[in-house]
Amino acid sequence: MCVRLAEDEVREDLAWESVPLEMLYAAEPWRTFRWYMGQKHYSGSYWSSTQSDHVIYESRLELARLLYADFDRDVTGIVAQPFLLRAEVDGALRRHIPDYLMATTAGPLVVDVKPRHWVAGPEHAFTFSWTREAVEARGWCYEAWSEPPDAELANVRFLAGYRRDWLFEPDLLEEEGDEAVDEEPPPDRLFDPAILDDVRDRVVDGETLGEAFACLPERPAPLVRAAVLHLLWKQQWLTDLSVPLSARSVLRSAS
Repeated sequence: MCVRLAEDEVREDLAWESVPLEMLYAAEPWRTFRWYMGQKHYSGSYWSSTQSDHVIYESRLELARLLYADFDRDVTGIVAQPFLLRAEVDGALRRHIPDYLMATTAGPLVVDVKPRHWVAGPEHAFTFSWTREAVEARGWCYEAWSEPPDAELANVRFLAGYRRDWLFEPDLLEEEGDEAVDEEPPPDRLFDPAILDDVRDRVVDGETLGEAFACLPERPAPLVRAAVLHLLWKQQWLTDLSVPLSARSVLRSAS
């Protein structure tokens, strides 16, 4: 297998069975973006709250998988295009670059992202089969991921707008004006860290999202909504994401 490290250092002919996991977690993306007239996929970078950095994607479906990984409390690290895997399969040398390597509380997870109609095709099914065999031989998990339910994806994408922890950190307010954290933030600020604890204290298990939004009538409503949705992104509360979020969505304590 091959791994690209910082400063374009490439390590080739590494033994898959013994390559250090730490090296893979530190890998740079194997490929660079490809741009050409009429391309059908959409590439970009997503700022991951898990990584506190940008992670690349080469399609909207890969972006969706990043959103889900960022929302998953069991995922602690994400590496895009982590390595080039080579193996002899049926007498021929095969090559494959997985889309993501994720560090999880259950161990490493290698992920390939493809549309559902591609996964069922013989060429991709064959590639995923020998890749899965190689990955699971190391005791790791492998996943071929396809389109999630529309409503669930829309909910996760919406909540991702409130994912940035640092926007709620008290030090941010202090650095931008030496304000006390219990003072009302400037009118153009969307987030107020002082509200988070108040929201945690006021909202109880079984209340609706609408009731949570109204739990601090003395505070600016947009800031209360931002705090509630940030805590929902952090999954300090849970709700049914299989249907569109609404004021009637019931919140359940995650503890």
